[in-house]
Amino acid sequence: QLHITMSEKNELTKSLEMVQNELQEKESEMKREISDYKDRLLQEEKEHQNRLTEANRKNEVEIEACHEKISSLEHFISSQKLEIEHLKSNKEQLNNSLKEANQALGELLKIKVR
Repeated sequence: QLHITMSEKNELTKSLEMVQNELQEKESEMKREISDYKDRLLQEEKEHQNRLTEANRKNEVEIEACHEKISSLEHFISSQKLEIEHLKSNKEQLNNSLKEANQALGELLKIKVR
């Protein structure tokens, strides 16, 4: 009986060792997988950050170009307003000169008729 019990104990001990070894292997494998996933996640985060940084840089360049274009258009509009004012002033002067010329012509015609 003792011999049978000892034999069963040895088998159970071997079985327990095998299960413990399997568990250790699975634990090691899971740790490796977790480490791989962490590495991949870190790499993805770096790539994502790089894409964000590049997109931000491009946006800043675009924004600066838009600011320059707006400034240029504002300058153009300002110069056009000045030109319009200048043309209005010239038109008024020409109208006044035309009135004076018409009055002078009218007077000359009156003199000629007399």
